[in-house]
Amino acid sequence: MDYQKLKSIIEGLLFMAGDEGLTKRQLADILELDPEFAGELVYDLHRDLLREGRGVQIAEVASAYRMTTHPEHAPYFERMAYTPTRAQLSQAALETLSIVAYRQPITRIDIEEIRGVKSDRAIGSLVSKDLIEEVGRADAIGRPILYGTTKSFLDYFGLASIRDLPEPRHVDVEDALDEQTQMLFERLDGRQMTIDELKE
Repeated sequence: MDYQKLKSIIEGLLFMAGDEGLTKRQLADILELDPEFAGELVYDLHRDLLREGRGVQIAEVASAYRMTTHPEHAPYFERMAYTPTRAQLSQAALETLSIVAYRQPITRIDIEEIRGVKSDRAIGSLVSKDLIEEVGRADAIGRPILYGTTKSFLDYFGLASIRDLPEPRHVDVEDALDEQTQMLFERLDGRQMTIDELKE
């Protein structure tokens, strides 16, 4: 197989492997190569990335190769992490956000009852993006946390107050949830286009 193609395949494999990475032996087994030759390919690919000034590099951690970003770029990644965008809000996150927005204050248990699935991860993601926050404790066994939307939520969706949320037409809980989620998505989509237009 062509040398450049082998390096390209390795780059894709390391990208797909994520934080776990791949060892020299694993790469050799996948590509049916000698382990030492696989190591040479990785080293050569690493030099290519550095020479071309690419945004990623290859690091060896616990005998495994993995793709990592450059430490000096960290401030930009942090800025991205705290900037909610349409791409970063998954369907689960948008669905959870619509439940909180339209039914706040609300507990995690109530959110999960409406969605029918566990929502810890979605709630954690929304809290980290400052779109929802703890607003109190429910008067129930265990005093569960009550969640509500934040000022950042209003700012990001271009709302003066929570009362400005569009009213769903449906009364059925499941239909209303789908409609509310879609309305938030459309508002987010429109908000994103407005930002893009301002850049022009």
